[in-house]
Amino acid sequence: MKKTIFQITTALALLTAAGAANAADCNVTVGLVMELTGPAGEYGQAGAKSVEMAFRDLNAAGGAHGCDLVTDTRDSQSQGNVAVDAATQLVQVKKVPAIIGGIISSVTIPILTSVTAPAKIVQVSPAASSPTLTALGRDGKTNGIFFRTITSDSLQGIAAAKYAIDKGFKKLAIIHVNNDFGVNMVAEFSKAYKALGGTIVSTTPYNEKQSSYASEVTAGMGGDPDGLYLVSTPVDGATIARTWISQGGPQKFLLNDGMNSPDFIDSVGADYLKDAYGTSSGTTPTPSTDYFNKNYKDFSGIEPTNPAADRAYDAGAIVGLALAIAGDDTSKLKDDIYRVVDPKGTPIYAGKEEFTKALGLIKEGKPIRYEGVIGPVSFDQYGDITGPFRLWKIADGKVTTDGELKMEDVSALKDKIK
Repeated sequence: MKKTIFQITTALALLTAAGAANAADCNVTVGLVMELTGPAGEYGQAGAKSVEMAFRDLNAAGGAHGCDLVTDTRDSQSQGNVAVDAATQLVQVKKVPAIIGGIISSVTIPILTSVTAPAKIVQVSPAASSPTLTALGRDGKTNGIFFRTITSDSLQGIAAAKYAIDKGFKKLAIIHVNNDFGVNMVAEFSKAYKALGGTIVSTTPYNEKQSSYASEVTAGMGGDPDGLYLVSTPVDGATIARTWISQGGPQKFLLNDGMNSPDFIDSVGADYLKDAYGTSSGTTPTPSTDYFNKNYKDFSGIEPTNPAADRAYDAGAIVGLALAIAGDDTSKLKDDIYRVVDPKGTPIYAGKEEFTKALGLIKEGKPIRYEGVIGPVSFDQYGDITGPFRLWKIADGKVTTDGELKMEDVSALKDKIK
């Protein structure tokens, strides 16, 4: 009898150990569709690393119900059709519960309309800022599954217009990428800029990845502007800026958020960018901001100021925590996204220790409120966030903060412009 009891006890112990080992070995795979190459490659590389860092921190804290969060990362090549193919494989073949991406709107929108919305799979974009994404939600075309951790260009255009006037840009030429992002950004900016007293002497769209933009620059110079509003990405933007300078254009630039880039500055030359200014979706600093700024470069080899880096960490953290809340049933993951940022929850910040606290609260059935690298996050019914705008300039070859435009100030300007 003693021998039998010993054998049963031993068998149970082995089964328990095996179960624990299997639990430790299990993975929850999240799809990443990022612009790792192409005009937006710099953004996508930083964004992918940020999500990986968030998952590393979550896994160190215990993961999602004891399972490691891992990424299946696909390169969109900054092209919508490539992104759709990648997302389709992730959803239909890999059966991922969520997709993080894309970075730019011209990649994010086709993923949403062709793949994630029809499949009702949660999609979180760290940096797609087109107002079209809000319109799709308002028109009931997203199934409520889309979220983004960046403010809409409908607001950034107003912030950029105010900053332009404040910096003395009275007559601007505009050269912009000819896609949903560029067209919408310019439309919102133009309305606000004109209402504030500015004059637009020319508006010239361009198609991406051309070897030369001489004709676009020539067209943009008509009307004797005192500066150029360049809505672009670092690679194409640098080519356009160099051409503008070589053709004698005024060396005064207003830049969109994605041009906050060391590669752009190095490619154009800091000496030519002493009067270059820009706007970006801002942050309300939290302990998460300090944690990220201190640790991101050691993890990734990339500066924490890289466009999309901060908000991509938050996208990864929010998705990971939502999966921890969801457990084995991810059918209502979109609702769990809102539970991660519950206004009544205990504040949770970035990093292993904070995520350990969050997972403990989740296990106890208590609410949490993730306050991220970009600040306290709150999604509306369309998956949009609000927040301040960072005003920046290029000084001594580096992007430096020049001020902040608060959300309430932007809202007041928007009401005035209407």
